[in-house]
Amino acid sequence: MRRWLPLLAISLSTFMLLVDLTIVSVAAPAIAGALHSSFAALQWSVDLYVLVLAALMMAAGSISDLLGQRRVFVAGLVVFAVASLACGMAPNTAALIAARGVQGLGAAAMYATNAALLGSTYTGRDRSVAFGVWGAANGAAAAAGPILGGLLTEHAGWRAIFLVNLPVAAVAVLIAMRAIAESRGSSGGRVDLPGTAAFTLAATLMVYGLIRAGEHGWTDPATVGVLVAGAAAAAAFVLLERGRTNPMIDLSLFRQPSFSTLMFAGAALTASAFAHLVFVSLWAQSILGLSPMMAGLALTPLAAVAFVVAGAGGRLLHNVAPRHSIGWGLLLVGTGTLLGMLLGPDSGWSVLIPSLCLTGLGVGLASPVLASAALTAAPPHRTGMANAAMNTFRQLGYAIALPLLATVSAGQAEGVLAGSGSFADPGAAAMELTGGAYPELLAQASTGTRAAVEDVLRSAYAAGLDSIFLLSGILALIAGGAVLALVRRSPAPSEQASVPDTVAARGPRG
Repeated sequence: MRRWLPLLAISLSTFMLLVDLTIVSVAAPAIAGALHSSFAALQWSVDLYVLVLAALMMAAGSISDLLGQRRVFVAGLVVFAVASLACGMAPNTAALIAARGVQGLGAAAMYATNAALLGSTYTGRDRSVAFGVWGAANGAAAAAGPILGGLLTEHAGWRAIFLVNLPVAAVAVLIAMRAIAESRGSSGGRVDLPGTAAFTLAATLMVYGLIRAGEHGWTDPATVGVLVAGAAAAAAFVLLERGRTNPMIDLSLFRQPSFSTLMFAGAALTASAFAHLVFVSLWAQSILGLSPMMAGLALTPLAAVAFVVAGAGGRLLHNVAPRHSIGWGLLLVGTGTLLGMLLGPDSGWSVLIPSLCLTGLGVGLASPVLASAALTAAPPHRTGMANAAMNTFRQLGYAIALPLLATVSAGQAEGVLAGSGSFADPGAAAMELTGGAYPELLAQASTGTRAAVEDVLRSAYAAGLDSIFLLSGILALIAGGAVLALVRRSPAPSEQASVPDTVAARGPRG
């Protein structure tokens, strides 16, 4: 059993950092009430965490190649634990958002080294099992966030969703120091600070522009200016990377259809399978009146199915080509998300069970294979970079999808509210409604119009959710089709003997 201790430490860290992507969603109403915050402000507590995680992932991968992957992994755990304590003690929204940014720094250090540490620790079938279990942690964590968040918020208070990280991080550090051997990549060179700065600036401006568009509209001059500045920063990043001998990301990798498609697939998976859970959780609490715990438990089917399928996939899909696991997994995610459109104004939470189960099945198939497929699509000296790039794109998918879906949902809800004539400012009402303020809006209605206003609000929220499910489903279907069509077949098992060990750090082969 001792040989599986490294897997335990790595999987614990992965589960913890990915849970923190979505754990805030179900606790949002409680946090907003305690800190007197708006949904838009709380959105930054999610987005800043994801932005820092995504922006620094590749830099953390380069640093780990230079300083040692275990060393960077343990440092990330310590930073994450300290930041979690700061989140749990935050006196106001600004302090919470700042601490979440530091959390993202620690998460980047952990996540950038996970797959590389597994690849250097395990070989043969043990490696397939290890990547399967790690993939199960990946697949279940984001969906489990609302469940754990609901349980902790209801029984221990919202601060517990952050403080629970402390004992988990302590256990992971102890195991890592005793059971994981130090290893380094072979990329060499210096950390690309200019590239990291340009990438961070571009991602932050783009996400801020999307959030601002939801509040002020796409034609708002400041919104347009921020988005244009983000595009300019992205162009500067590309120019910087082209001229460097040791770039943060080797742009020539994107000339390979397999690599580019896998990056798109990683972003699409998190965007389509997980971003909409924030809005489903708000719907369950505000429209259905469920407690935080029950709202979290309503999402259990996705987490449970994803965990079981991903855990079994390492053994059962050992000889299946990665493009099939990823491609068909994304098609299942797309189909499952589209099933969410069965939700109507008077639906209960059970209407989403088929959608959640099918989405969980797709997540369980695709998640464990994405990291390993990205390693195989890159040359031996770029494996650390490929792993970091995949993780970066996965988190960017979530960070960009969240404000975009919020904007689309509010827009659809505004159309319904405007048509009813019940609200003087349907745009503002739609923003409040999709941010979880249904009880407050309903309380403003007079006794004689209360029933009519209730029907309009429920219809508006359902219309907003339908638009979210539709966009998420289409994105996943497009990504799944692209993977099946463009990702090349990986080397057969018999050919793997000639592949360097770092490149073969992957799960299923085909």
